[in-house]
Amino acid sequence: MDGGSLPANIKRTSALRRVPPLQQIRLRSTCGSEGDVCAFELPSHASPIVVESATGRMMTIAPGDVFLGTPGHRAARRWIAGSIPEGGLVPGNDYWVLSDSGVIGKLVSRSHLEVHHLGRVRYLGAVYGDSGETLNIRQFGVATSRGPDRNAPLHLILGTSSEVGKTTAGVAVLSTLRLERRTNVVALKATGTSSFAELAQYLDFGAVEAFDCIDFGFPTTYPVGRKDIVDFFSTALDFCLSYPADAVIVECSGDPVSADAPKLLECVKARRSNLKIILAAADALGAMGAKMALAKIGLEINLITGPCTDTAILRQWTEDLCGIPAINMARDSDSFEVAED
Repeated sequence: MDGGSLPANIKRTSALRRVPPLQQIRLRSTCGSEGDVCAFELPSHASPIVVESATGRMMTIAPGDVFLGTPGHRAARRWIAGSIPEGGLVPGNDYWVLSDSGVIGKLVSRSHLEVHHLGRVRYLGAVYGDSGETLNIRQFGVATSRGPDRNAPLHLILGTSSEVGKTTAGVAVLSTLRLERRTNVVALKATGTSSFAELAQYLDFGAVEAFDCIDFGFPTTYPVGRKDIVDFFSTALDFCLSYPADAVIVECSGDPVSADAPKLLECVKARRSNLKIILAAADALGAMGAKMALAKIGLEINLITGPCTDTAILRQWTEDLCGIPAINMARDSDSFEVAED
C-alpha cells in the first residue's frame, strides 16, 4: 500500500492518544513493530467490536471500518494474552484486538468471559511521517524528568489480583489528600495495559496529572521480563517524582509478586524508604499472603481494603489475621487518614 492514504478523521484508538492530529495519513506496506502507528481493517463479514477512542469514549468499530491502533503484547491472565510475532505484523495478515486501547497482535489465550473489543482484523500497513519515518508512539511520549526528585510523599496501591478495587483505593487516597489541602497530586498507573478511562477517574477526582505506559512510549508493559522494563519504571517514576506535587500515587496492576511487579517494587523502594502501601485484597488469606511476600523484600502494608472488607465480619477477620488496619475505602473513604510519619 505504498502511497496509499487514509482520511484525517479516521477512527483511532486510545493507545494513540498522544499522537497529534495528522493532516495526511500515509501508509507504507511494511511490518508493524511495537508502538508503530498502524492501520487495520475489520472485515465486512465480522461482528462490530467496541474499543476505547483517543478521547476516552467507548467507540464502535463497524464491519468494514479501517482504524488506527498499534502492535503490542498483553498478558492479562484473567482476560487475554497475546503477542507480536517475531518479525512484526505482516501486511495482509489477520491479527486480534488484544485490548480496548487498540493493542493488536497474535492471540495466545482468552477468557470465556465476553470481551467486547476482541475481534480479528487485517493489518494494512504503517503510517509514516513527512521525513519518511514510521510513526511510533515513543516519538510523542513525555520528556525526561523535569529536574531533581521533589521528595513528595509516595502512596503505593497494590492488589492481590485484578478487579479487587485498586483504582477505587487510589481515588480514595486522592480524595483524602485533597481534603487535607494537598491539592497537587500526580497519579501513575505503572504496570499493565493502558486504560484512558481509569486515568480519567484520577483526573475527575482532582489529580493534576495522571500517567500510564502510553505517556512513556509503551503500548503496555508486557511481555513479562522485557529487558527494558527497569528503564521504563525508572523513567516513569523519576518523571512523576520530579513534578512539583504534594503527593504521588503509584498504582500497580495485577498482584505484587508476578509479572514485572517485583521490578517495580525494587525501583520504588530505591526512591522511597517511607512510602505508604495500601493493599486491595479479595480475601483475608490473600491479604496475608501479600503481607508475607512484601515482608521478604522489606516492605510493610499500612492499610488493607477491597472485597475482604465488604462486611464487618470480613473486615475484622482480615485485621485479626494480618494485624493491619482494614477499611472499605469504597464506602468509608472519609474515615481514614494519610498523614505522614
